[in-house]
Amino acid sequence: MKKIITAVVSLVFVFGLLTGGHAHEGHGTGNKKIFTKHFQNTLFDITEHGAYSIEVLLDDTEYKIGKGVVGMVVHGEKDSDVIGAKLTIAHKNIGTGELVPGPFTITDKENGLYIVSGLNLQRDGRWELSVTVKKGDVEDSVKFLFPDILKERHPKGQYSP
Repeated sequence: MKKIITAVVSLVFVFGLLTGGHAHEGHGTGNKKIFTKHFQNTLFDITEHGAYSIEVLLDDTEYKIGKGVVGMVVHGEKDSDVIGAKLTIAHKNIGTGELVPGPFTITDKENGLYIVSGLNLQRDGRWELSVTVKKGDVEDSVKFLFPDILKERHPKGQYSP
């Protein structure tokens, strides 16, 4: 009986070590992806396939981006700044499918920051903002649904897909 108890205790200990290692992966080690939301009053989401994170700076209260523009911080693998990517923006009315006429001017300010001019997110009704990021062979997208996303803002911190 003593051998069985010792074996069970050893098995529980080994299992605890194994699962403890996986829990540690969620803190930035191993192969699990972690993305950082840097600001409190911004929108944040991870793209559909987990290739990028997008943080939308709506105004210049936390990061000085200027009036009449929207900032987007794009991070990729290992939570690194994505520089030189092609961003495609689509903004449409969910009820009618009507697209907001562009053009939107997107400027890469480096350090993962992109400035989007001509994009007005202050509209009545239900709207979808779709952001597609393409860097090299990796393309992925995310959709922000307004006004719902304004009520469900994540606090700054780290998130995984």
